[in-house]
Amino acid sequence: NPSWCVPPFCSCQRYSTMPTRFRQTRKKRGHTMMGYGRVGKHRKHPGGRGNAGGQHHHRINFDKYHPGYFGKVGMRNFHLRRNSSFCPTLNLDKLWSLVPEDLRKKLADNKAEAPMVDLTAAGYFKLLGKGSLPKQPIVVKARFFSSLAEKKIKAAGGVCVLTA
Repeated sequence: NPSWCVPPFCSCQRYSTMPTRFRQTRKKRGHTMMGYGRVGKHRKHPGGRGNAGGQHHHRINFDKYHPGYFGKVGMRNFHLRRNSSFCPTLNLDKLWSLVPEDLRKKLADNKAEAPMVDLTAAGYFKLLGKGSLPKQPIVVKARFFSSLAEKKIKAAGGVCVLTA
Protein backbone atom coordinates (compact mmCIF):
# COMPACT_ATOMS: atom_id res chain seq x y z
CA ASN A 1 0.00 0.00 0.00
CA PRO A 2 1.18 3.55 -0.68
CA SER A 3 2.01 5.72 2.30
CA TRP A 4 -1.13 7.88 1.91
CA CYS A 5 -3.43 4.84 1.96
CA VAL A 6 -4.02 4.60 5.68
CA PRO A 7 -7.17 3.19 7.31
CA PRO A 8 -9.67 6.08 7.28
CA PHE A 9 -9.13 6.75 3.54
CA CYS A 10 -8.27 3.28 2.32
CA SER A 11 -10.90 1.72 0.10
CA CYS A 12 -8.97 -1.54 -0.33
CA GLN A 13 -9.97 -2.89 3.10
CA ARG A 14 -13.46 -3.26 4.50
CA TYR A 15 -14.05 -2.18 8.05
CA SER A 16 -17.15 -3.42 9.77
CA THR A 17 -18.51 -1.98 12.96
CA MET A 18 -19.68 -5.33 14.29
CA PRO A 19 -17.28 -7.15 16.66
CA THR A 20 -16.17 -10.63 15.69
CA ARG A 21 -17.55 -12.21 18.84
CA PHE A 22 -21.13 -11.50 17.75
CA ARG A 23 -20.80 -12.87 14.21
CA GLN A 24 -22.80 -15.95 13.18
CA THR A 25 -19.52 -17.75 12.36
CA ARG A 26 -18.85 -18.01 16.09
CA LYS A 27 -22.26 -19.63 16.76
CA LYS A 28 -21.96 -22.07 13.86
CA ARG A 29 -18.60 -23.54 14.81
CA GLY A 30 -18.97 -27.31 14.86
CA HIS A 31 -21.95 -27.35 12.48
CA THR A 32 -20.38 -28.81 9.37
CA MET A 33 -22.18 -26.84 6.67
CA MET A 34 -22.39 -23.52 8.56
CA GLY A 35 -26.04 -23.11 7.51
CA TYR A 36 -25.45 -23.44 3.77
CA GLY A 37 -26.65 -27.02 3.28
CA ARG A 38 -24.90 -30.23 2.27
CA VAL A 39 -26.53 -30.84 -1.12
CA GLY A 40 -26.74 -27.37 -2.70
CA LYS A 41 -23.45 -26.11 -1.24
CA HIS A 42 -22.32 -22.50 -0.92
CA ARG A 43 -20.64 -21.78 -4.21
CA LYS A 44 -19.32 -18.49 -5.54
CA HIS A 45 -21.87 -17.11 -8.11
CA PRO A 46 -24.32 -19.88 -8.98
CA GLY A 47 -26.63 -17.66 -11.04
CA GLY A 48 -23.87 -15.64 -12.72
CA ARG A 49 -22.59 -12.22 -11.70
CA GLY A 50 -24.69 -9.07 -11.83
CA ASN A 51 -27.47 -9.01 -14.42
CA ALA A 52 -26.37 -12.23 -16.10
CA GLY A 53 -29.12 -14.37 -17.59
CA GLY A 54 -31.73 -11.63 -18.00
CA GLN A 55 -32.88 -13.19 -21.27
CA HIS A 56 -32.18 -16.76 -20.18
CA HIS A 57 -32.43 -18.27 -16.70
CA HIS A 58 -33.52 -15.03 -14.96
CA ARG A 59 -36.08 -14.14 -17.61
CA ILE A 60 -39.13 -14.45 -15.36
CA ASN A 61 -37.72 -11.93 -12.89
CA PHE A 62 -36.76 -9.45 -15.62
CA ASP A 63 -40.12 -9.73 -17.40
CA LYS A 64 -42.05 -9.39 -14.16
CA TYR A 65 -40.17 -6.60 -12.39
CA HIS A 66 -38.35 -4.82 -15.25
CA PRO A 67 -40.61 -4.88 -18.31
CA GLY A 68 -39.08 -3.19 -21.34
CA TYR A 69 -35.49 -3.61 -20.09
CA PHE A 70 -34.33 -5.22 -23.33
CA GLY A 71 -34.78 -3.99 -26.88
CA LYS A 72 -34.91 -0.68 -28.71
CA VAL A 73 -37.58 1.89 -29.49
CA GLY A 74 -37.75 4.66 -32.05
CA MET A 75 -35.17 6.18 -34.34
CA ARG A 76 -31.59 7.06 -33.51
CA ASN A 77 -30.48 10.67 -33.66
CA PHE A 78 -26.73 10.58 -34.12
CA HIS A 79 -25.99 14.21 -33.28
CA LEU A 80 -28.75 15.38 -30.97
CA ARG A 81 -28.73 19.16 -30.54
CA ARG A 82 -31.16 20.12 -27.80
CA ASN A 83 -30.56 23.86 -28.25
CA SER A 84 -32.73 24.01 -31.36
CA SER A 85 -35.79 22.76 -29.48
CA PHE A 86 -35.16 24.76 -26.27
CA CYS A 87 -38.23 26.94 -25.70
CA PRO A 88 -39.18 27.69 -22.07
CA THR A 89 -42.78 28.92 -21.89
CA LEU A 90 -44.84 31.18 -19.66
CA ASN A 91 -48.62 31.42 -19.37
CA LEU A 92 -50.54 34.70 -19.49
CA ASP A 93 -51.85 34.30 -15.93
CA LYS A 94 -48.26 34.51 -14.61
CA LEU A 95 -47.25 37.45 -16.84
CA TRP A 96 -47.96 40.19 -14.31
CA SER A 97 -45.80 38.45 -11.69
CA LEU A 98 -42.80 39.69 -13.69
CA VAL A 99 -43.85 43.33 -13.12
CA PRO A 100 -42.92 44.78 -9.70
CA GLU A 101 -46.00 45.37 -7.54
CA ASP A 102 -45.28 49.07 -6.88
CA LEU A 103 -44.92 49.78 -10.62
CA ARG A 104 -48.17 47.98 -11.33
CA LYS A 105 -50.07 50.06 -8.77
CA LYS A 106 -48.51 53.27 -10.10
CA LEU A 107 -49.63 52.50 -13.66
CA ALA A 108 -53.04 51.05 -12.75
CA ASP A 109 -54.96 54.30 -13.36
CA ASN A 110 -52.63 55.65 -16.07
CA LYS A 111 -53.80 54.25 -19.43
CA ALA A 112 -51.21 56.29 -21.39
CA GLU A 113 -48.22 54.41 -19.99
CA ALA A 114 -47.73 50.66 -19.85
CA PRO A 115 -45.05 48.49 -18.24
CA MET A 116 -42.70 46.63 -20.59
CA VAL A 117 -41.89 43.01 -19.85
CA ASP A 118 -38.95 41.35 -21.62
CA LEU A 119 -39.64 37.63 -21.42
CA THR A 120 -36.24 36.62 -22.84
CA ALA A 121 -34.49 38.54 -20.05
CA ALA A 122 -36.74 36.71 -17.56
CA GLY A 123 -35.72 33.36 -19.05
CA TYR A 124 -38.77 32.57 -21.21
CA PHE A 125 -39.00 32.33 -24.99
CA LYS A 126 -42.70 31.81 -25.64
CA LEU A 127 -45.86 33.28 -24.16
CA LEU A 128 -48.90 30.99 -24.05
CA GLY A 129 -52.54 32.02 -23.70
CA LYS A 130 -53.74 30.24 -20.53
CA GLY A 131 -55.57 32.45 -18.04
CA SER A 132 -56.88 36.00 -18.21
CA LEU A 133 -55.34 39.47 -18.07
CA PRO A 134 -56.52 42.52 -16.12
CA LYS A 135 -57.87 45.39 -18.25
CA GLN A 136 -54.54 47.15 -18.11
CA PRO A 137 -52.25 47.64 -21.12
CA ILE A 138 -48.85 45.92 -21.13
CA VAL A 139 -46.00 45.75 -23.63
CA VAL A 140 -44.53 42.26 -23.95
CA LYS A 141 -41.29 41.41 -25.74
CA ALA A 142 -40.79 37.76 -26.57
CA ARG A 143 -39.48 35.46 -29.28
CA PHE A 144 -42.79 33.66 -29.79
CA PHE A 145 -46.45 34.27 -28.94
CA SER A 146 -49.27 31.80 -29.26
CA SER A 147 -52.21 33.19 -31.23
CA LEU A 148 -54.46 33.14 -28.15
CA ALA A 149 -51.89 35.03 -26.04
CA GLU A 150 -51.54 37.68 -28.74
CA LYS A 151 -55.31 38.07 -29.00
CA LYS A 152 -55.75 38.48 -25.22
CA ILE A 153 -52.90 41.02 -24.89
CA LYS A 154 -54.33 43.16 -27.71
CA ALA A 155 -57.80 42.91 -26.17
CA ALA A 156 -56.39 44.33 -22.92
CA GLY A 157 -54.90 47.23 -24.88
CA GLY A 158 -51.34 45.89 -24.87
CA VAL A 159 -48.72 45.30 -27.55
CA CYS A 160 -46.77 42.18 -28.58
CA VAL A 161 -43.21 42.87 -29.70
CA LEU A 162 -41.32 40.05 -31.44
CA THR A 163 -37.59 39.81 -30.73
CA ALA A 164 -34.99 37.69 -32.46
